[in-house]
Amino acid sequence: MSEGLPPDHERTFSPDDGGGEPAERLDRFMRRAAAAYYAGREPFGAGGDFITAPEMTQAFGEILGLWAAIAWEGMGRPGPVALVELGPGRGTLMADALRATAEMAPAFRAALRVHLVETSPRLRQAQADMLGTAVAGWHDDIATLPQGPAIILANEFIDALPIRQFVRRGGAWMERFVSAGAFEERPAQDAPPLPETAEEGAVQEVNETGRAIAAAIAARVAALGGAALFLDYGPEEGGFGDSLQAMTAQGSADPLGPAGTADITAHVDFAALADVARKAGAAVHGPVPQGVFLARLGLFSRAAILARMDPRRATAHLAAAQRLAAPEHMGRLFKAICFTHPGLPPLPGFEDP
Repeated sequence: MSEGLPPDHERTFSPDDGGGEPAERLDRFMRRAAAAYYAGREPFGAGGDFITAPEMTQAFGEILGLWAAIAWEGMGRPGPVALVELGPGRGTLMADALRATAEMAPAFRAALRVHLVETSPRLRQAQADMLGTAVAGWHDDIATLPQGPAIILANEFIDALPIRQFVRRGGAWMERFVSAGAFEERPAQDAPPLPETAEEGAVQEVNETGRAIAAAIAARVAALGGAALFLDYGPEEGGFGDSLQAMTAQGSADPLGPAGTADITAHVDFAALADVARKAGAAVHGPVPQGVFLARLGLFSRAAILARMDPRRATAHLAAAQRLAAPEHMGRLFKAICFTHPGLPPLPGFEDP
């Protein structure tokens, strides 16, 4: 969930010598590390390991809340409607979205029911402290969300899901395992389809969990109505390369270090998400650069208003907007992609140029 560029680390691959801890497939190591990390640390905000968009400026959550209100209008104003956030952190984005909709789209605010998909008990408590009785329910996964139309928001969610890594060696694919803080390569088994024309040493990352979630959400909005918006970082088209990285308050960290000591992420393959969403029956919009998407939603106008309302923090409001949208910061590497019911009109931010 951290802002960053692809890592340039190069690891030494060594066979298992039979000593130390058993080797663990990379995705299983990442899943265990993430559970330990979010159970025991406060990662968000200026005092944490990274700062996500909602923590930079209230404008981010506000404009996403109003985007959801416009989506609801396009859906025919159903009531009730689930407003869902995946991986909601401390609840900052949702708090800002609810405040904006209460002021600017009161009918939508009255119709929505907040549902949060969060597995960490510590973060659930933080969300309860932030949002109080506004939350209708928490969920361990999307399978238990209430039936009916939904608008789903996910900011820096897919990047934190576990990935598998495969390396081309001698005309065959090997899979990376983690053993004693280093990679170990083993012949790939139960692997997803992988290109047979890859060059020697090529690395292919596959986020099976992310693809499964994207497919399930796309099938849901196609069948029950609604829209799902994902904002995350990675290339527009999938490809080869090692994007595994880790962040702490001190900066970059070893992603294969002790589990739970750093935030481990990898770039999102937007092309793969779009492919599974279309196959599940949803319309796919984007990906578009986050900077373009947020500018179309009025990020800079809102930041300017906040600067006038709060002169002491005017520079901070304007700088946060630049960090989110400028190409040299988060504006190009981060992308926005949306899955919708095929009958839903085009939504703001995804207009043809």
